[in-house]
Amino acid sequence: MNEAKLQAGLAILATRYRPLLAPNLLARDGFLAGSDEARADDFNRCLRDPAVRAIICARGGYGLMRVLPQLDADALRRDPKLLVGFSDATALLAWAYTQADVRGIHGPMIGQMADLAACDIEWLFQLMESSAPPPLPALGLRRAPSASASTAGATGPTEPTGPGDEPLSGPLLGGNLCLLSHLSGTPYGLDLGGALLFLEDVGEPSYRLDRYLTHLGLTGGLTGVTAALVGDMSNCAAAAAHPDALSVVHERLAHYRIPHVFGAPWGHAARNLALPFGARATLSLQAGSDRAPTLTLLEAAVAPR
Repeated sequence: MNEAKLQAGLAILATRYRPLLAPNLLARDGFLAGSDEARADDFNRCLRDPAVRAIICARGGYGLMRVLPQLDADALRRDPKLLVGFSDATALLAWAYTQADVRGIHGPMIGQMADLAACDIEWLFQLMESSAPPPLPALGLRRAPSASASTAGATGPTEPTGPGDEPLSGPLLGGNLCLLSHLSGTPYGLDLGGALLFLEDVGEPSYRLDRYLTHLGLTGGLTGVTAALVGDMSNCAAAAAHPDALSVVHERLAHYRIPHVFGAPWGHAARNLALPFGARATLSLQAGSDRAPTLTLLEAAVAPR
């Protein structure tokens, strides 16, 4: 954990909330933040503490999948509280949704906060506090990815994807593509039937993105997906003569006949707009018009009490 980024993020949180640090936050055990037992114990203490109202990940959390069986879903079910994170924390959001039926927030972690625009931080706070679905900021969605200028011999798809102007509705489910693929077939894999699937990834060659989406398809994980919203595929470089990342994602989603849009501002790049994980939303592709696709929230991350 980068302590300077941690302290900068905590300072941002402290302008609005009272951060409490888990005892083993800065522990190290190889590439993990301490042993599995210590990490699970820290998390369960937070789940069982009625004074804790939100659990925000400090960073992505290598090895989160290792501790999922040790987490106290009953405690979260009895006293729902917000879980906030993305990237490897996709595993944590999926655990809460599948094991406790609790929605979370796919959004910035503490170590990323100081690098984000103030509007993205303010939106996160708004989403954390609102019991009604707030209007989303402009997302800049587009119906086709741009060609990668750095990919030799490859061009991005240029045709609009999906059906016409009818809105597409469903729960917002997804996160890091690698984690979604690895969770498929486990008790924590998401049922994406009827969902608006949102995706992001970082540092994955295009052939791996192909493999993850193909694996999801082979396991039935993509069956019935209503539509997909593709965020940043940061540093997902392609080898010479290989298709670029967005072209691969486009081809796989088109293969499974999933309407999809690109340009969503979430992931590991300069923007990371928070989303209410599991909340219902509506996507309007607005095909055949000059207007950009739009996403509208129908539910908040915070359920009315």
